[in-house]
Amino acid sequence: MFNIRRREFIALLGGAAAWPLAASAQQSTKLPRIGVLWHAGSAEQEGSNFTELVKGFTDLGYVDGRNIILEHRFPNELPDRFKNMAAELVDSKVDVLISVGSNAAPYAKNATTTIPVIFVSVSDPIGGGLVKSIARPEANVTGISNSASDLIGKRLELLKEMISGLSRVALLVNSSAKVTPMYVAATEAAAAWLSLSHRTFQWSSPEELDPAFEAMKLAKIQALMTVPDGLAFTHRDMIVRLAIGQRIPLSVWSRETFKAGALMAYGAEPNAIYRRRGRLCRQDSTRAQNGRAPRRGANEVRVPHQSQDREGHRPCCAPDAAYARR
Repeated sequence: MFNIRRREFIALLGGAAAWPLAASAQQSTKLPRIGVLWHAGSAEQEGSNFTELVKGFTDLGYVDGRNIILEHRFPNELPDRFKNMAAELVDSKVDVLISVGSNAAPYAKNATTTIPVIFVSVSDPIGGGLVKSIARPEANVTGISNSASDLIGKRLELLKEMISGLSRVALLVNSSAKVTPMYVAATEAAAAWLSLSHRTFQWSSPEELDPAFEAMKLAKIQALMTVPDGLAFTHRDMIVRLAIGQRIPLSVWSRETFKAGALMAYGAEPNAIYRRRGRLCRQDSTRAQNGRAPRRGANEVRVPHQSQDREGHRPCCAPDAAYARR
C-alpha cells in the first residue's frame, strides 16, 4: 500500500475511532479496542504506515495500553490469513475495525455486520464488493477510495510527455488481486487514446518478478506502471531495482514507492486526503451506520524526479518542463 505520515494517516483512523470510543469510555472502564487488519507480514514491512499510525493516535490523545488498545494483524498477503485474522479481531470485540488496502477490505467487511468497518486506500469500493453504490454504501462500511484507476490516463500522459518517442508501455499487476481487471481495462483504454502500444505483465510472488522483467526486456518495453497493491508495496524495492537494471522508467502511485527509486509518482496525495479525513472521520462512522456515502480524497501530484542506481545511472532523461507539472 502507501506511505503516509502521522497527520496524513492517523487523522483518518483516529477520527474514525473517536465516534465509538467516546461512547465506550462513558459506558465502561474497559479500554476501547481498535482492530487494524494490515496487508504485509509485519510492522517492519508496513514501514512508516505502522509507526505513523501509532504516533498519530498518541498525538490525538490515545496511548496504546493506557487509554486505548490497538490490535494489529499482519496477513502477509495470504487469503487464509486475511480471513482468519479478520475473524480474530471481530471475536476480540473491537470497537472499530480498520482495513488497510484493497485486499484487506473485503475480509473486514465479511467478518462483521455490526462493528463499524473503515476501509483505507481502496481503489474501487463497488468493484471490490464493499458497497453497492458510492452514493449509498452498506450500513456498517465506509472509508476512502483513492480513485487510482481514474488516474491511469494522466500517468500515461505524463510518461509520454517525459519520454521522447514513447510508444510501448507496460502494466505490472498482481494476478491474484480482485481489482486487477479494473486496472487492466483502464490502461487499455488510456493507451489506445494516447496511441500507445500496451502489454500487461502479471505476478503473484517475488519469484515471478525476474521473469516478468526479462519478458519486458524482450518486448522492448519503454516505460512501466505499477498500481496500488499490497504485494507491490511490500516488494517495491525489488521492483525498482529490476526496473533500473533493465533501464525501464517506472511510474508508481505513492510517496513510499516513489522514494524507493521510481522515476515518478502520480496519485492521491496523502497530505490532502488525511488532513481532511481527520476532520470528517467521526462523521464517517455515523454515516456508515446510517447507510450514507463515504467521503473521497483529493488527487494531487508527486513531483517526478529522475531515479538512479548506485553508480549514478538513470533509466531515462526527462525534460525540465515535466518537473514543473502539478
